[in-house]
Amino acid sequence: MHMDANAPKIDHIAAICARCLPSGISMANDVTALQLVLSGDPALFAIVRLSLYVSLSAVVLAALIGIPLGAWIALTKFPGRQGVIVLLNALMGLPPVVVGLAVYLALSRSGPLGAFGLLFTPGAMIVAQTVLVAPIIAALTRQTIEDLWIEYRDELTAMNLGPFGRVAALIWDARFSLVTALLAGFGRAAAEVGAIIIVGGNIEGFTRTMTTAIALETSKGDLPLAVGLGLVLIAIVIAVNALAWTARRAGERLAG
Repeated sequence: MHMDANAPKIDHIAAICARCLPSGISMANDVTALQLVLSGDPALFAIVRLSLYVSLSAVVLAALIGIPLGAWIALTKFPGRQGVIVLLNALMGLPPVVVGLAVYLALSRSGPLGAFGLLFTPGAMIVAQTVLVAPIIAALTRQTIEDLWIEYRDELTAMNLGPFGRVAALIWDARFSLVTALLAGFGRAAAEVGAIIIVGGNIEGFTRTMTTAIALETSKGDLPLAVGLGLVLIAIVIAVNALAWTARRAGERLAG
């Protein structure tokens, strides 16, 4: 019989969680999501906190990769550029389970990154979500910067700015428009379930997020709780988008 090399690691993590978590930390099965929210259920808020941490961390890392990459592609002419743009746009639709499998293989003990011990940790979930989100931010950034380059090409050429200066200037000018790209990336990360189940293991109290909790409760037949958790997730996404929109409007007013 084939034994998973990571099975001892899963058991070890589960044992740690069982020792570290106080009794009663798991969500009760006989209450609704509204009751969990109103009662300040620690397990629910731990799941929400982990979900936000993983998704926001992935968006930040993806932005650090995707925004400069998209701007560079928009402003640089090189052989095969159109093919790169087509590929970048295609990567926006990466199947999450395929990304999860690829990250799993890379982070497993026999994989090239196995020495870091990230598999079945929030770090692995952040890596998987970053891979999914970075192409979205890069593709949307490329389109935004390319449109601005067409509009301001003469002015930037007259200023005799180098490639890095042009990239920096156009990214700064497009900073408010790029909020939309970041929100699109956050939406993809917050809704992700397939990849993070594969690389995170959906371990209660350690790698369980809102989406994986919803999938679990649905599989258990607890549809009212699953629907309630879904509504909580939607409320969180709306709140994050509202905060981002408010910050963007405030920034635009200050910038004149």
